[in-house]
Amino acid sequence: MLTLSNVVTHYGHSQVLNGINLTINEGQVATLLGRNGMGKTTTINSIMGILPKTSGAVEFDGQNTTHWPSHQVAKLGLGLVPEGRQIFPNLNVHENLIATARQHAQRGQIWDAERVYALFPELAARKSSMGNLLSGGEQQMLAIARALMTNPKLLILDEATEGLAPLIRKKIWESLELIKADGMSILIVDKNLKDLLQIADQHNIIHKGAVVWSGSSAELEEASDIRSQYLGV
Repeated sequence: MLTLSNVVTHYGHSQVLNGINLTINEGQVATLLGRNGMGKTTTINSIMGILPKTSGAVEFDGQNTTHWPSHQVAKLGLGLVPEGRQIFPNLNVHENLIATARQHAQRGQIWDAERVYALFPELAARKSSMGNLLSGGEQQMLAIARALMTNPKLLILDEATEGLAPLIRKKIWESLELIKADGMSILIVDKNLKDLLQIADQHNIIHKGAVVWSGSSAELEEASDIRSQYLGV
């Protein structure tokens, strides 16, 4: 599904990713964990083609996408829910959804507006509301819904529950469980370890631009020394 092999990425003259290796299999929910500034978002931006790679390779769905532009990567079936949401503030909810729609699902039922509204009834109730008038939680639901409307093979979420009220976070985790049950592959960057241990099949800890530990939820729960050293929990 997705493989990063010895990927090196720079921001200007600063090397941020130091030969990162990562594999996500089809139907798997995986995490990228680590303290702030260790390269999690840079890894996502490298996968998406937002940042150019200095060396190494990225392969997705059998294609070498290392040097592909971001729009071409997205068309292959990568759906990103970026940090900061990045919805269209001057479009209403329904227009935001239609703007990203691509009807080429690779498995099962397609994600269309009707199905997204069933997943997030809060959005259905506000489909005519402008993006900039939504609450933070509603904007986050819309950001996830927009990514689903591209019918991705792999859904990537960067800090999708950060700064949200507990009830909204709970709703988003429940929604991700439903998306997982549909068979979609998911890569999650988030700080809520308790919820991640419930939903994820594989965890990858990144430290100073490299994956230093990978394992299952059960293994991570047992590895208190690893959690303390790299996650501070």
